Amino acid sequence: MGCCVSTSSQSSCSSMSNGDIVSRPSCFEIIMCGGQKKTRRMLSDHVSGLQHMSSIPSRISTNGKSRSSCIFTQQGRKGVNQDAMLVWEDFMAEDVTFCGVFDGHGPQGHLVARKVRDTLPLKLCSFLDSYESKKNKSTGPTCCSLNSRSDGADCEVGTEDKAASSWRDAFLKSYKSMDKELRSHPSLDCFCSGSTAVTIVKQGSNLFMGSIGDSRAIMASNDSNDSLVAIQLTVDLKPDLPREAERIKRCKGRVFALQDEPEVSRVWLPYDDAPGLAMARAFGDFCLKEYGVISIPEFSHRVLTERDKFIVLASDGVWDVLSNEEVIAIVSSVPARSSAARTLVESAAREWKTKYPTSRMDDCAVVCLFFDGKMDSESDCEEQGFSSATLQSNQSGNAAGESDDGQNSEPSLQRNFTVRSSEGNNGKVGDEEAGVVVAEDHGWSGLEGVTRVNSLVQLPRFSEETPRA
Repeated sequence: MGCCVSTSSQSSCSSMSNGDIVSRPSCFEIIMCGGQKKTRRMLSDHVSGLQHMSSIPSRISTNGKSRSSCIFTQQGRKGVNQDAMLVWEDFMAEDVTFCGVFDGHGPQGHLVARKVRDTLPLKLCSFLDSYESKKNKSTGPTCCSLNSRSDGADCEVGTEDKAASSWRDAFLKSYKSMDKELRSHPSLDCFCSGSTAVTIVKQGSNLFMGSIGDSRAIMASNDSNDSLVAIQLTVDLKPDLPREAERIKRCKGRVFALQDEPEVSRVWLPYDDAPGLAMARAFGDFCLKEYGVISIPEFSHRVLTERDKFIVLASDGVWDVLSNEEVIAIVSSVPARSSAARTLVESAAREWKTKYPTSRMDDCAVVCLFFDGKMDSESDCEEQGFSSATLQSNQSGNAAGESDDGQNSEPSLQRNFTVRSSEGNNGKVGDEEAGVVVAEDHGWSGLEGVTRVNSLVQLPRFSEETPRA
């Protein structure tokens, strides 16, 4: 790579052209600019003021674009949008970008997804900063920062390995801490609600990835013939994967598919045919955490080359109807990059209508990150009808339910997972088919009046006679 990458992009030192060493802020400090005056706020202060995070100019979580990315989400036809997304450029330092897609499920899945979106990046930064602080105290600064270069190949290779190790540790600890916080949250019930997460940090030419659930990330890259090909970066962590099924069964959980959807394996309690979770790893879902469902992310590291062009992160509402190759073709062919995410979601919506006309479209969320850092001009966007103002205004329908207290949000049907046949459905979508069944006499059912497989089938019922095997 020709550069020496620090484990944290906000290294304690950086090399200058004249050989001087200047100190740089750690990633635990966020620099807020106002006019000619700069003030530093500790990350802990920022954690306590999550409601103000939307004011950070390099962080976007609603439909729009940044210097090198665009994001877009569209509500399905099941109630409040349970998908959340985030791009945070200059995350911890320049040339470091965090991006993620979070797909909620369960009665409070939309709140879980947004909580994870707002909190997980800060935890990741905090753990990485803690790791760097301990390392620097014990060994002192050993390498230059991300933006500097070194002639020592050994330093380059060694630092790259250390970077991957520290990022892996930070991902594992931050995911664990996130799930622990959800479990003890005073007002967010995550017993039968949860969220997926696919998160990527781009640090220079390095990609560090962590994911749980069935949201997916892919990359577009040129092959030897200069043809654009799709490379899947993450694994859909479903219960039918041998290693996932083995772990769940070892923990006394059950894995099987319903008779009317034999292609979809689910996780069930040992003593009850509930909740039927259609993924093996997730945040929340604490009713299944003792029975094999975990929140440990699948971590991977990849070094980018000049052949790699962009990445796409999306929820399963996109992957249910579009292949990896189709997604790459759509994004690479858009006239204006700033409209790529929106165009992809609209393409998925059309596929829903064509392939499953009697099914209710799932929520879709897309993040497109272009490696060359180039986005088209605002005038190009306006010619396509996708100006930043237009993109932001299209989020208004979803923003009504954005508050974590849920006061303005209506409960919605659990997130769907995989397409199944739509036999026996007349195609009508009325209020009773919105997806939530709350009548006391009938309980809650995730399959009531729907034509797609859901992330959850039904909520478990507990009584004093229920055995806790």
